Amino acid sequence: MSPLLHHHPPNNDGFTNIVSGFNWESSKKKGGWYNFLIKSIPEIAASGITHVWLPPPSHSASSEGYLPGRLYDLDASQYGTQDELKTLIKEFHSNGIQCVADIVINHRTAERQDSDGRWNIFEGGTPDDRLDWDHSCICIDDITKSGDTTTNSGGTGNPDTGADFNGAPDIDHLNTRVQRELSDWMNWLKTEIGFDGWRFDFARGYSPDITKLYMGNTRPDFAVGEIWNPLSYGSDGKPNYDQDGHRRELMEWVKAVGGSATAFDFTTKGILQAALVEGELWRLKDSNGGPPGMIGLMPENAVTFVDNHDTGSTQKRWPFPSDKVMQGYVYILTHPGIPSIFYDHFFDWGLKEEISNLTMIRIRNGIKASSTVRILASDPDLYVAAIDDKIIAKIGTRYDVGNVVPTTFKIATSGNNYAVWEKQ
Repeated sequence: MSPLLHHHPPNNDGFTNIVSGFNWESSKKKGGWYNFLIKSIPEIAASGITHVWLPPPSHSASSEGYLPGRLYDLDASQYGTQDELKTLIKEFHSNGIQCVADIVINHRTAERQDSDGRWNIFEGGTPDDRLDWDHSCICIDDITKSGDTTTNSGGTGNPDTGADFNGAPDIDHLNTRVQRELSDWMNWLKTEIGFDGWRFDFARGYSPDITKLYMGNTRPDFAVGEIWNPLSYGSDGKPNYDQDGHRRELMEWVKAVGGSATAFDFTTKGILQAALVEGELWRLKDSNGGPPGMIGLMPENAVTFVDNHDTGSTQKRWPFPSDKVMQGYVYILTHPGIPSIFYDHFFDWGLKEEISNLTMIRIRNGIKASSTVRILASDPDLYVAAIDDKIIAKIGTRYDVGNVVPTTFKIATSGNNYAVWEKQ
């Protein structure tokens, strides 16, 4: 995933392929996840991967890293030590792969309680007072929920500029000290630790103006935001055919951030898995004849994916149907957008060879984030599309594609209910 900050759209016309370098169980790995992952770098590099998304690097109240506290304390991470992380990143860099940090700044866990017993005294993880905040840095309207218990953290800052996160105090990003010290910390992650870019966790938790500010202050080589909102559903319980409003929310966020960040294309994921589950591949062509997700309107800023540590893994909050995962990869690895491969699928499901075949076809034919799609068939059991008129991808249970594929195209790879052809 490699755009540059002052580029509209981001510079994704190199062959950008992302892999998520962890799952929900990675923090429990004996011997440390960083030490384990470093052994996989040759395989990742050989598969045409350009960027790896790494887990939150700091001390956290939860082992997975998503309830961060002492942000500068990387030695307390359950994934490994600061030195192990720096060694891992250096090895990725020596193999031509950039590293993206999972930035969790919407909320933060306190180090200790104030005199009234409220958890709102923060420790930054350094001998000085960097990130040593108190109630003034918490949103005044913040509430924290644990089971049936609701607590007030005593925040006296500005009202929250985004959605509430119930698991920890929401940080006041309008506070100039917060802005300055978080920007300094992120720049430290770049200069001292070696990170190249950011994945903004729960980015709808604060205004896109805030993300724009951090983008400007830290100038990452790549950035992607997690804006996870539900699709619109009909009375039959299925997603509506028209998800234009959903994808435009993602596009509006990208524009508000300044056009230099990308967003995970949750629209494409939702439509793609619904189409495959229901046997309704007609969903994959919108009313204008193009792809119905964010990739149909703003592909250079759309990061496509099949699953991640939240939707899949052991959390399974919105999992792609397991028997149709490869059809999902055929779609995202042949189509425009910036494809992201999930760790579990690549390493644990025995799909490495099939996925690598697709990434090589993508690279060999110069398929880019901005490539063009011509949909040749979108029937209930058959979807066929030509991308840049260089490759043709087919998914669906129908085996016979008739004369949809010209004789000038030859089969490049195929599997269960999918095939890809290359122009000769």
